[in-house]
Amino acid sequence: MMMSTRGFTRLSSYISPRYSSTATAWRTLSDCIKAPAAGVRCKSTVSLGGDKQQEEKQALGAKDDKDIVSYWGLEPTKVSKEDGAPWKWTCFRPWEAYSADLSIDLKKHHAPTTLLDKMAYWTVKTLRWPTDLFFQRRYGCRAMMLETVAAVPGMVGGMLLHCKSLRRFENSGGWIKALLEEAENERMHLMTFMEVSDPRWYDRALVFAVQGIFFNAYFLGYIISPKFAHRVVGYLEEEAIHSYTEFLKELDNGNIENVPAPPIAIDYWRLPPNSTLRDVVLAVRADEAHHRDVNHFASDIHDQGRQLKEAPAPLGYH
Repeated sequence: MMMSTRGFTRLSSYISPRYSSTATAWRTLSDCIKAPAAGVRCKSTVSLGGDKQQEEKQALGAKDDKDIVSYWGLEPTKVSKEDGAPWKWTCFRPWEAYSADLSIDLKKHHAPTTLLDKMAYWTVKTLRWPTDLFFQRRYGCRAMMLETVAAVPGMVGGMLLHCKSLRRFENSGGWIKALLEEAENERMHLMTFMEVSDPRWYDRALVFAVQGIFFNAYFLGYIISPKFAHRVVGYLEEEAIHSYTEFLKELDNGNIENVPAPPIAIDYWRLPPNSTLRDVVLAVRADEAHHRDVNHFASDIHDQGRQLKEAPAPLGYH
């Protein structure tokens, strides 16, 4: 049936205002979306930074010189050093920096007595053999590989304790934070060695494979036996101490160039400005010794039939 002229006119008068309103809204929204590119922004959109921030970015060698546009009005945290100079690291902040305790006993060793301890000990010894075969004396790449693995246990353990705390409505005695601190510290070791090593494509491929296998294996191991999992990490850290000691010998013998310490290491460990790679390795080795103590301690707690939450965690024990 054909619509009458009067009916068409009435329908048009009904639709037109609504269509016009919708079109106007879409044009407004479109202007908002296009605004940042055109140098104009909506009232509810805040452009972060400015000329001063652009100068700081250029001074720090930032690759991306575009301002970040935030609908929520959030601005990047601006941090300065004690002398007022801009803080150039976003992977850690000044309050996370510390001076490494080099006085720690590096020769401490947990003698395996129980069957579980012996299994953990020989598991680590078995894993060391292919590592020695692959990296041999390339200690820079070896350290990089070691840290990609060493940063996994703390994150896995902290994550599982976090979930357990949520399920059981109980505190963790600070162990969640302690283990996550360990994972972050190991990650910073990696960020440091990336500045002084040149990993090859097969080194990177190996990291993918080993990390994938180790993460899942450690995840299952921690679920089955936290005591065994922490003991394994304790022995891994003992091997790390040995590896970094060999690294130092190569530096002292002149087989590896003792280059200046990377700026990120100087700020992270609060090292003197004239520090070298040797000073960095000393700080890293001390960190590994502290992680050794923490994980053997955690395993001892489980070995005594107790839970981690019953013993306050050694927070800030680097």
